[in-house]
Amino acid sequence: MSFRSRLTLFFVLIVIVPMVSLTFVLFRLIADNANGKADARVAARQDAAINLYDDARSRADAAATKVGGDVPLATALQRGRRPEVQRRAQALLNQLNLTRILITSGSQVIADVGSPTAAFPATRKLVDRTGRTFGQLQLAAEGPRRYADLVKQVTGLDVVVTTNGRAQATTLPGGTDARLPDGRGTVDLGGKQFRAATFDVPAFAGQKSRVTVLDSEARITADVRRSRLLAAFLLTGFFILAFIFAIAVSRSLQRQIAGFLDAARRLGSGDFKAQVPTVGRDEFASLGAEFNRMASKLEEREGELRTEQNRVASAMRRLGEAFESNLDREGLLEIVLRTALDTTGAVGGRASLRSGADGPLDEVAQAGDLGPLADALHAAESQVLEAAAPREVSVGDVTALAHPLRAEGDADGELPRIVGIVAIARVGGEFTPAERELFHYLAGSSAVSVENVGLHRLVERQAVTDELTGLSNRRRFQDAMDAEIERSRRFGAPVGLVMLDIDDFKKVNDSYGHQVGDLVLKEVARILQDLSREVDEPARYGGEELAVVLPGTDLEGAYNLAERVRIGIEGLRLPVIDDSGSPLNLTASFGAATVPGSGVDSRALVEAADAALYEAKRSGKNRTIRAREVSSA
Repeated sequence: MSFRSRLTLFFVLIVIVPMVSLTFVLFRLIADNANGKADARVAARQDAAINLYDDARSRADAAATKVGGDVPLATALQRGRRPEVQRRAQALLNQLNLTRILITSGSQVIADVGSPTAAFPATRKLVDRTGRTFGQLQLAAEGPRRYADLVKQVTGLDVVVTTNGRAQATTLPGGTDARLPDGRGTVDLGGKQFRAATFDVPAFAGQKSRVTVLDSEARITADVRRSRLLAAFLLTGFFILAFIFAIAVSRSLQRQIAGFLDAARRLGSGDFKAQVPTVGRDEFASLGAEFNRMASKLEEREGELRTEQNRVASAMRRLGEAFESNLDREGLLEIVLRTALDTTGAVGGRASLRSGADGPLDEVAQAGDLGPLADALHAAESQVLEAAAPREVSVGDVTALAHPLRAEGDADGELPRIVGIVAIARVGGEFTPAERELFHYLAGSSAVSVENVGLHRLVERQAVTDELTGLSNRRRFQDAMDAEIERSRRFGAPVGLVMLDIDDFKKVNDSYGHQVGDLVLKEVARILQDLSREVDEPARYGGEELAVVLPGTDLEGAYNLAERVRIGIEGLRLPVIDDSGSPLNLTASFGAATVPGSGVDSRALVEAADAALYEAKRSGKNRTIRAREVSSA
């Protein structure tokens, strides 16, 4: 087969066949892409509709708090005066710009004012002073029609709001009676195809509303048609250009190959002065020029290699200096190992650190296959621990280098201690002096970085920890409480808060001294820490006052935790003898509060828990008071 025939076959196999296949695949991908974009668009618009629903519910929740706390309404409800309840509910409806207020007791309606088609209600239980539930309050700040128009304005999609299968509002012309799909799907409305996404929301009186967003399929079909026409136009243009280019390249290649063949024949006949033709500036010309320059470049390349070796050594030293400011110990040691392997010819290595001041060495980084190197590495590491100095050990045909990582001694003259070891090994001869020097430099620099990491982590921990009790300090406590309350606002989960104050703590300090007072604080903090969950945030709030934030905990849960801690403190026996010869007994008073029950933000939550705490103090101490009991009083 001639060269031209091979080029023709190559053109058919590389250009024509892939282009035909690409056309089918591309058309299918265009359709799939358009459908995917449509699904993503509907999903995104559905999320927007859900966010608008959440906004409506949030407004209703805020209004429910005000209505639930309305004294005239509560008084009329407790006295059973339905006409007054109805009038007060109507006044609140107008005053707060609500769409409906529904008050029920069991299946009995006490008051119902506003539009019967109002949607997205907030629900509150009605509780009397004794804690007995005597009714339920539901109110809405949004109507389905206004919500549908707002969703259409924000998303550009049509919306249908139904309650128990009956359409309450729609942005479709002429409305709709068709059955809408659950979740996501397609539906035919008035002879038009729509992609639909539905989500359910609670409605009044135990009913359920459904919100459906609709995207027209006609837009998707038009997008697919336009994209396919554009793709067909581009593919056709590409085929024409490829055909013209193939003819030009074929002729050029034939001429260049003929020139190379002639030069090769002259070289084969012994004419070493023959030069490979270098006509033009393409790859063939470059190839010929490189062959002609190959011999003269060998010596030049050798000099460049020596220069490159010096450059690598200099770069390694600069890298070692950079290690001293690095804060990732494991990542740093892994870089040290891989750099050492690349520059010394070693085939494997590992780095070990102590988990504590006197703890054992644990491997934290590894490079290469350590199987055949294990004995030599272990021997080198053992000698480093014995001599507290770098060592090189050979076991059989394996040579290992090990370097200790030292921490600085203290101001009293304590010697530097070994906090870790970096070791590498290879099969074959010993390491050269230059290789040993470079390895020890890298390992020594990494020791400085390891110490900096420890200092950095210590400073971070001290910044948020109370030095005496080991609990979180007030700054960390405030940040944790703000974060949990924000999460509660977004997801609706409760957040509990317990505040405690050690009873007669000033008397302990005055009678036994501040050292005993510090011991009392430490023991109380230990009990609080032991009885708290991992997700809780116990903290020293100030002086002898401690607190704990309880994510996902309601008022009863916070009260139960406070009681467990109170009992633990009451049973605490310290090795301190008072004037009567008895051990020192301790008690503490507690206040428990929760969001949203006791407040809506961190300040209100702390005030509620603090008020409950001081009510416990006034009531005789050594007890827990719920914030709700304080507000009822």
